[in-house]
Amino acid sequence: QVQLVESGGGLVRTGGSLRLSCAASGRTFSTYVMAWFRQAPGKEREFVARIDWSGGSAYYTDPVNGRFTISRDNVKKMVYLEMNSLKPEDTAVYYCAAGSVLGILPASYFLWGQGTQVIVSS
Repeated sequence: QVQLVESGGGLVRTGGSLRLSCAASGRTFSTYVMAWFRQAPGKEREFVARIDWSGGSAYYTDPVNGRFTISRDNVKKMVYLEMNSLKPEDTAVYYCAAGSVLGILPASYFLWGQGTQVIVSS
């Protein structure tokens, strides 16, 4: 039974930084594509970033490209999202997700964490 648990969210000022963490249980973590999504109030869940099973290839949505960095540690079974130069429009609940293909839609991922709230004040 694989589970994902996010942490690291909080309140930060515009221009600040946060590092989100996602801890995985189970023994097949290293075979999964991992991704971060976010969902703001009244909006659909939005793709943020993904990383392949080896950590050798990452992809970002345009609004965060150059500001966010996704990484993973397959020994510790962790995935991270380093967020820099945060903007108020980054405010959302951020979710960690696991999948088997390099998708950008929520339906491409079969396992989700509970989410962690990020609030960026102006």
